[in-house]
Amino acid sequence: MGERVPRRRLEARALRVLAALALLGACLPLIAADAVAPGDVASPDGRLRVEMSLDAEGRPTWRLLRQGREVVAPSPLGMVGEGVDLSRALAFAGADAVEPVADDYELLSGKRRHNAYRANRRVFRWRDAQGNELVVAWQVSNDGAAFRYELEREVPGLRTWTRDAATFRLPSTAHAWLQPLAEPKTGWGRTNPSYEEDYLQDVPVGTPSPMGHGWVFPALFRSGEDWILLSEGSLRRGDAGSRLDDGARPGEYVLAFPDEREALPGKPALPWIESFPWRSPWRIVAVGDLATVADSTLGTDLADPPAVAAPSVPGKASWSWPLLGDDHTVFEVQRQFVDYAARMGWRYTLVDGLWDTQIGEDKLAELVEYARGKGVSILVWYNSAGDWNEAPQTPRSRLLDHASRMREFDRLKAMGVAGLKVDFFGGDGASMIAYYLDLLADAAPYGFQMNFHGSTLPRGWQRTWPHLQTMEAVRGLEFATFEQANADRMAVHAATLPFTRNVFDPMDFTPVAMAKLNDRVQRRTSPAFELAQSVLFVSGIQHYAETPEGMAQVPDYVRGVLAGLPEVWDDSRFLDGYPGKYAVFMREGGGRRYVAGINAGPGPRTITLDAQALGGGTLRGALVTDGGDAPGFALRQVELAPDAPLDLEVPEAGGFVLQLD
Repeated sequence: MGERVPRRRLEARALRVLAALALLGACLPLIAADAVAPGDVASPDGRLRVEMSLDAEGRPTWRLLRQGREVVAPSPLGMVGEGVDLSRALAFAGADAVEPVADDYELLSGKRRHNAYRANRRVFRWRDAQGNELVVAWQVSNDGAAFRYELEREVPGLRTWTRDAATFRLPSTAHAWLQPLAEPKTGWGRTNPSYEEDYLQDVPVGTPSPMGHGWVFPALFRSGEDWILLSEGSLRRGDAGSRLDDGARPGEYVLAFPDEREALPGKPALPWIESFPWRSPWRIVAVGDLATVADSTLGTDLADPPAVAAPSVPGKASWSWPLLGDDHTVFEVQRQFVDYAARMGWRYTLVDGLWDTQIGEDKLAELVEYARGKGVSILVWYNSAGDWNEAPQTPRSRLLDHASRMREFDRLKAMGVAGLKVDFFGGDGASMIAYYLDLLADAAPYGFQMNFHGSTLPRGWQRTWPHLQTMEAVRGLEFATFEQANADRMAVHAATLPFTRNVFDPMDFTPVAMAKLNDRVQRRTSPAFELAQSVLFVSGIQHYAETPEGMAQVPDYVRGVLAGLPEVWDDSRFLDGYPGKYAVFMREGGGRRYVAGINAGPGPRTITLDAQALGGGTLRGALVTDGGDAPGFALRQVELAPDAPLDLEVPEAGGFVLQLD
C-alpha cells in the first residue's frame, strides 16, 4: 500500500489546485488573444532562440536554444519583495510584438572603440491575482541573450526586494570556470569580498563553492561545442550586485543577493526601488563558440548610455607600489616615476596610499607641477572606508558623503590632480553600489579619471560613466608578490582572464613585471609572457608594475613596444586559445595590429599564425619572444604570406608579441 496522506493535507492540496484553476480560467481570454502565448524571440541571424512558458506552479520559465540545441533548460524567473511574490502563481498577460534594436556607440576604455549592437527585443507580461504586473524584457543578439524585469506601475507597499527567482539550468554534463566569492568581512583588514580569488578550472557543474558563498560574475561554462558566459550589467541606484549560488542539482545555478554585511554601516544590502517605473539590471547570457563569447561586447551593449558628459582620457601609467610597496610613496621616488613615465611616453603616474602622510599636500602640489612640465598627469590613491574595513592606509574617511567629497575634490582640482584610485570597498550591497555611483557622479564635473580597487565588477559602468577607466575585481599581479604559491599559479590564472573577467569590462590587473618580483618570491612566468599581458589585458588606464630599474634591463625593442602601445584599442579579435591553458588575441590601435599570446602549459605549445586570420595579404612585423637577450627576450623580423603560416613554439609559461605595421 502507498503512504497514507492526512485529510488536512489533501484538503489544502485541493484548495491550491482550485485556486490555480480559477487563476488559469481568469486569464484564458488573454492567452487566446495571442496565438504565440507565451511565445519566443530569436536572434537576428536565427541561430539563438529564447522560449518563454509557464510551469505548473504559475512560474514564468525560459529556455535558450542554439541552432536547435538546448543550452539552458526551462528555468524559472521572477521577483519576490515585501508583501508581494511575482515569481509564482502568475498568469500570462500577453507579449508585445518583436522589435529590432540597433545601438551604435563609441567606447574608449574597452577592447573595441566603435561598437554596433543589433538584437531583437520582446516584452512578456505576467500578472498575479491582485493585478500586479511583472514585465520580463528579452533582447537576443547573435552573441547572446539578456533579460531584465520591469514594473511599469507602482506596487502598493513594495520598496525592497528580498529574492530574485532567476535560475540558470545548464546541462548536467557541462564544465565550468568559476571564481568563488569570499566571506564578507574576512581577509586582510577585513576587506573581503573583492573578487580576488583564483578560478576553479574546467570543473564539472555541481562542484560546490569551496568558500560556501557562491560564485562571482562572470561565470564561464562549456557544454559540448557551446560556450556560455553568465554576467549582469547596468546597475543603477537601488540595485545590488548579484552572484550565483549552487542550485539543487548539477548544472543549476540560482541568482542570489548580497550578504547583509556587504553594505554601508546602518544601510541596506538588499536592493530597493528608487522610483517607478522600475527596472532591474540586465542578466546576460553570452552564447556561441569560444570566439563568439571572447569577442562579445554584450556587457557594454546593454549598458545605459552615458549619464554625464565627463571626458574619457585613457592612458598608460607608471606606478611604484606593486614592486616597491608603501615605504616608497615618498616625494623623491614618485618624482623618479614621473621621469620614467615621461621617458616611456606614458600619460600618468599613480601615487599610491600614504601620500598624505609621507608626501603631504604641499609636496604633492609640487609633484603635480613638476609632472605637468614633463607632460605627465598625477593620479592619487584613497581608502574608500569609514569603519567597514581595517586597512590602515590613508587618506581615508574623506569621501564618505557629498560635502566631504566636494571639499576633497576642490583641493585636488586646484592642485591639478587628474584622477583618483579609490580602494577597499565593502561588497555588493545596494548601499555600497550607491556609494560607487555617488563617487562617479560627484567626480564627473571635475573631469577626474576614476579607478576602483578592492572592488566589485564594473558591469558596464565604463560606458555609462566615461571617466571610469578601470576597476580591479581580479586577483592581480600584486598577489604574485605576496607568496610563492600565488606566483606558481599565475600562468594558469592569466590564461583564464581573457575568457572570463576581462571579456566585457576593463580590468586593472597591473601587468608586466619582466625583471624581478622581489627577494621572497620567484616569478614563474617568462619575461615575454609578462610583455604579452600588456596587449592581452584590457584596461582604460593600464598601470604597469615594472620599475624604472627593471625597465632599464630590458632591450630597447621591448621598451619600444611598451612605449608605442596605443591608449585606445580600435578593435580586438580572438585568434586561438582555451581558458586556463593558452590565449592568443589580436588588437588594433594607433594604425598598428598587435598579436599577443601566452601559454600556461602544461608543456610547450605550437601556435600557428595565419595571414588570412590577421587581415589577409602578406604581412610583415617584429616578433618578440622568449630568448637569449637579457633578461630573456629575442627579436626577429617575420613575414606571413597567405600560403605560408607561421608556426611558433611557445614554452610553458612563455609568451610573445607580434607587432604588425
